[in-house]
Formats: sequence, C-alpha cells, structure tokens
Amino acid sequence: MSWYLLNNPEKVISPSLLFYKDRIESNIRSMVSIAGSPERLVPHVKTHKCPEIVEKQLSAGISKFKCATIAEAEMVAGAGAPWVLIAYQLVGPNIDRLFALRAKFPNTTFASLIDNEQTAALLNEASTSRELRSTVFLDVNNGMNRTGHATDESLLSLYRYVSSLEGLVFGGVHIYDGHIRNPEFSERKAAADEAYEKVLPLLDRIETECGYEPMIIVGGSPSFTVHTLRPDVYLSPGTNVLWDWGYGDRFDGQPFEHAALILTRVVSKPTPGIVTIDLGHKAISAENPIENRLRLLNLPEYTLLGQSEEHGVLQVGTDAWEAIQIGDVFYALPHHICPTVALHDFATVIEDGNIVGEWKITARSRRITI
Repeated sequence: MSWYLLNNPEKVISPSLLFYKDRIESNIRSMVSIAGSPERLVPHVKTHKCPEIVEKQLSAGISKFKCATIAEAEMVAGAGAPWVLIAYQLVGPNIDRLFALRAKFPNTTFASLIDNEQTAALLNEASTSRELRSTVFLDVNNGMNRTGHATDESLLSLYRYVSSLEGLVFGGVHIYDGHIRNPEFSERKAAADEAYEKVLPLLDRIETECGYEPMIIVGGSPSFTVHTLRPDVYLSPGTNVLWDWGYGDRFDGQPFEHAALILTRVVSKPTPGIVTIDLGHKAISAENPIENRLRLLNLPEYTLLGQSEEHGVLQVGTDAWEAIQIGDVFYALPHHICPTVALHDFATVIEDGNIVGEWKITARSRRITI
C-alpha cells in the first residue's frame, strides 16, 4: 500500500490538509542528525504554524526557533519554547505587540531584526520608555536583496550604532540566502560559500569590537546541508519538516520525506476528457505557474488545465476519464507547502493510514491574542 493512502478517507472532508505524523517525526530526526546537534538548530516555523510540531521539536532537544510574525512568535512561546527570533523588522503597531508578547511570556527570550538606524532608533525609544532592553540581530543582505544591510563598511557602523543605544542588546547576526537554489549540491555549496565569505571580514571586525563570538544564524532549507559544514553557525531550516514537491525535486542531498498532502475529490466530469476536483487556489498555493501547483500521487497521467477559487480542472485520457468516478479521492502533493498550510484552519493527522486527530494551524492568523 502506498504510504499516503488513508484507510478511512470517507471521514475526511475535502479539500483537507493532511499531516503524516511519522514522517514529520522522521524529518525532525533528520534535521537534528544533519546539524549534528539540536543545539545548532533554529528552525523556522512559518512552514507549519502549528504548536504540536513545535512540541515535537522541543522533545527532540531543539530550544531555539525562528518565525516571521507576532502570531507565530506567540504560538511558539505558547508551546513552551524558551527562545524565539522574530526574523523580521518590526514597525508600526508591531513594536508595541512585541512588548505585549514579552509581558505575556516572561520566560521566553524574544529577539527581532534590524538592518537600519531608523528602525533601531524606534525600537530603542520604545524600549527605554518602558525601562526595558530589547535583543536585536543585525540582518545582513548577502545577495537576496529582500531585506538586510549591505555587506560593506557601513554594516560595522550600524553595529556600533546599535551597541551605543541603551535600550538595545546586540544578539548576533542573521544571514538568509534564500536566493541560492542550485539543484546540485556542489554548485549550491559554491554559491553559498561565495555569498557567505562576503560577510566574513565584517563578522571578524564585529567580533573584535564586541570581544566575543556573536551568534550567527545562517541559511534556510535550500542551503541547510551546506551551512552544516560551518561548525560555528546556527542553522534555520524550515520547509524540511514537511517538505514539498518544489524542494524535494530540486535539491539533492536532503533526505527528507513528504509529510503533508491535500486530500481532494472529484466533483464533476463535465465533458469527455475533463475531470474537475475540489482543489482550487483557496486550498493550495497558487503563486507559481499552473504546471507548478500540485502533483496528484494516485493519478499517473493528467494535465492541470486551470484553477479557480474552489475548482481544479484536469484533462485526462479517455480510459482514465471513463474509470474515474464522482467522489473519487486524490492525494495532492503541493509544490509549495508553506503558503498551502496557511490556507487551512487545521490539519488531519495521519498515522499508519489512520486518522488520529486534528492539529490547529494556530498561527495562520495574523493575530492570536496579541
């Protein structure tokens, strides 16, 4: 029997997100094994947004986590994590929400990112007005050009500025290289090494000035297996815990298992050769071209012609069209799992082909209580 098939699919509404518990646990073990120690891991929670998975990572010895939103930070702290980096620059009301978060979870250390003096000054003012200090990481742009300070001498000036502010505590350096996606490991390693080496002289200068080795959090899922070779850095894979078609097909050398699918059903056969399923772009990530949205594991030959909000239209051969019945169940592997998870309120949890529970996707909301 194929690993993904449910013994009782009739108990699952469609479309529904499925989490395969054993595979999630296996992926967490693989993350720890590759890193060499759970202490080196700072996994990103944006992929799953789910406290039960955080609890499993905590049980594996992981104590540090990364997130992108205040809601994700609240979810992680609520699950018992002692240390959380909000890998985002906080502006506007989110600065006040950070302090509300700290008040609600006094046993959790929170940090956030800074890549410019203006943001540093705003956070410093908010901190000193409360007679508190806030931990910050310098966000460094080594080629992705999304956020982060440039790798030039002015990065050292930003470090000095942050260190001069009484309301801020320098926690370390954050370097995300999500732009490096070479499929073959040696090419991916060469690109990641070249990008990382741009930062090294400035890291050395910062270390000399502060008098200790700063905490360096580097990479993401694509470069995870590259940066494990740097013994003095912390690693922040995210997608690895669920894995998806996009990363699974692209990157060699990553021994992770697909652990999340969408269950969908046939709702119509409007004309010969056309089958419609209840899997529109409100249930699976649709930011990629139509050919890179989903892979149906139990339908070998088809073409996804289009999607609307609640429908997916497939073209199939004559024999397949005649064999497929209204209500038939298909299992869809998402091309991009992170935004797919965020479209669902809960995941149906599967173990040995059986439904064993539901896990709420708690942090899919932009606000939980704070």
